[in-house]
Amino acid sequence: MSGRRAERVAEAVREMIAEMLLREIKDPRVGLVTLTRVALSDDLRHARIYFSCVGDATARARSLSGLRSAAGFIRTQLAHRLKLRSAPELTFLADASLEEAERLARLLNESRSKDE
Repeated sequence: MSGRRAERVAEAVREMIAEMLLREIKDPRVGLVTLTRVALSDDLRHARIYFSCVGDATARARSLSGLRSAAGFIRTQLAHRLKLRSAPELTFLADASLEEAERLARLLNESRSKDE
Protein backbone atom coordinates (compact mmCIF):
# COMPACT_ATOMS: atom_id res chain seq x y z
CA MET A 1 0.00 0.00 0.00
CA SER A 2 1.30 3.41 -0.87
CA GLY A 3 2.61 5.72 1.84
CA ARG A 4 0.78 8.52 0.05
CA ARG A 5 -2.57 6.82 0.68
CA ALA A 6 -1.71 6.49 4.36
CA GLU A 7 -0.97 10.23 4.45
CA ARG A 8 -4.32 11.09 2.84
CA VAL A 9 -6.23 8.80 5.19
CA ALA A 10 -4.29 10.20 8.18
CA GLU A 11 -5.35 13.73 7.24
CA ALA A 12 -8.98 12.59 6.87
CA VAL A 13 -8.77 10.87 10.27
CA ARG A 14 -7.38 14.07 11.85
CA GLU A 15 -10.20 16.15 10.37
CA MET A 16 -12.89 13.68 11.43
CA ILE A 17 -11.61 13.38 14.99
CA ALA A 18 -11.30 17.17 15.28
CA GLU A 19 -14.91 17.50 14.12
CA MET A 20 -16.06 14.87 16.64
CA LEU A 21 -14.19 16.60 19.46
CA LEU A 22 -15.83 19.87 18.55
CA ARG A 23 -19.39 18.62 18.14
CA GLU A 24 -19.92 15.16 19.61
CA ILE A 25 -17.49 14.34 22.41
CA LYS A 26 -18.95 15.91 25.53
CA ASP A 27 -16.55 14.44 28.08
CA PRO A 28 -15.64 17.25 30.53
CA ARG A 29 -12.13 15.80 30.91
CA VAL A 30 -11.35 16.67 27.31
CA GLY A 31 -10.54 20.36 27.52
CA LEU A 32 -9.32 22.63 24.77
CA VAL A 33 -7.58 19.98 22.71
CA THR A 34 -5.82 20.60 19.40
CA LEU A 35 -4.85 17.66 17.23
CA THR A 36 -1.34 18.32 15.98
CA ARG A 37 -0.84 15.30 13.75
CA VAL A 38 -1.88 11.74 13.01
CA ALA A 39 0.71 9.07 12.22
CA LEU A 40 -0.93 6.16 10.44
CA SER A 41 0.81 2.89 9.62
CA ASP A 42 1.05 1.96 5.94
CA ASP A 43 -1.43 -0.89 6.43
CA LEU A 44 -3.92 1.55 8.07
CA ARG A 45 -4.26 -0.63 11.16
CA HIS A 46 -2.65 1.63 13.77
CA ALA A 47 -2.99 5.36 14.27
CA ARG A 48 -1.07 7.51 16.72
CA ILE A 49 -2.95 10.75 17.34
CA TYR A 50 -0.84 13.54 18.82
CA PHE A 51 -2.59 16.37 20.64
CA SER A 52 -1.78 19.45 22.63
CA CYS A 53 -4.01 21.16 25.13
CA VAL A 54 -4.23 24.32 27.16
CA GLY A 55 -3.04 23.94 30.72
CA ASP A 56 -0.45 22.15 32.76
CA ALA A 57 0.49 18.49 33.04
CA THR A 58 -2.63 17.75 35.08
CA ALA A 59 -4.90 19.13 32.34
CA ARG A 60 -2.94 17.16 29.74
CA ALA A 61 -3.34 13.93 31.76
CA ARG A 62 -7.06 14.59 32.23
CA SER A 63 -7.52 15.21 28.49
CA LEU A 64 -5.56 12.05 27.67
CA SER A 65 -7.81 10.04 29.98
CA GLY A 66 -10.94 11.45 28.34
CA LEU A 67 -9.62 10.79 24.84
CA ARG A 68 -8.68 7.23 25.70
CA SER A 69 -12.14 6.54 27.08
CA ALA A 70 -13.73 7.93 23.90
CA ALA A 71 -11.40 5.95 21.60
CA GLY A 72 -13.92 3.15 20.98
CA PHE A 73 -16.66 5.57 19.96
CA ILE A 74 -14.24 7.54 17.77
CA ARG A 75 -12.97 4.36 16.10
CA THR A 76 -16.50 3.17 15.30
CA GLN A 77 -17.44 6.55 13.86
CA LEU A 78 -14.28 6.65 11.73
CA ALA A 79 -15.07 3.25 10.22
CA HIS A 80 -18.58 4.37 9.27
CA ARG A 81 -17.75 7.86 8.04
CA LEU A 82 -14.60 7.03 6.10
CA LYS A 83 -15.97 3.72 4.87
CA LEU A 84 -12.88 1.82 5.90
CA ARG A 85 -12.88 -1.97 5.91
CA SER A 86 -11.40 -1.91 9.39
CA ALA A 87 -10.86 1.15 11.54
CA PRO A 88 -7.36 1.69 12.89
CA GLU A 89 -6.48 1.09 16.52
CA LEU A 90 -6.24 4.55 18.06
CA THR A 91 -3.47 5.59 20.41
CA PHE A 92 -3.63 9.11 21.81
CA LEU A 93 -0.35 10.76 22.78
CA ALA A 94 0.35 14.19 24.26
CA ASP A 95 2.51 16.20 21.87
CA ALA A 96 5.28 17.99 23.74
CA SER A 97 6.73 19.66 20.64
CA LEU A 98 4.95 22.98 21.29
CA GLU A 99 6.31 23.20 24.83
CA GLU A 100 9.75 22.25 23.56
CA ALA A 101 9.59 24.96 20.89
CA GLU A 102 8.60 27.51 23.54
CA ARG A 103 11.47 26.43 25.75
CA LEU A 104 13.97 26.72 22.89
CA ALA A 105 12.65 30.17 21.93
CA ARG A 106 12.97 31.31 25.55
CA LEU A 107 16.56 30.02 25.72
CA LEU A 108 17.42 31.80 22.46
CA ASN A 109 15.96 35.05 23.73
CA GLU A 110 17.90 34.72 26.99
CA SER A 111 21.14 34.08 25.14
CA ARG A 112 20.53 37.09 22.88
CA SER A 113 19.90 39.36 25.85
CA LYS A 114 23.12 38.12 27.51
CA ASP A 115 25.10 38.81 24.33
CA GLU A 116 23.84 42.39 24.14
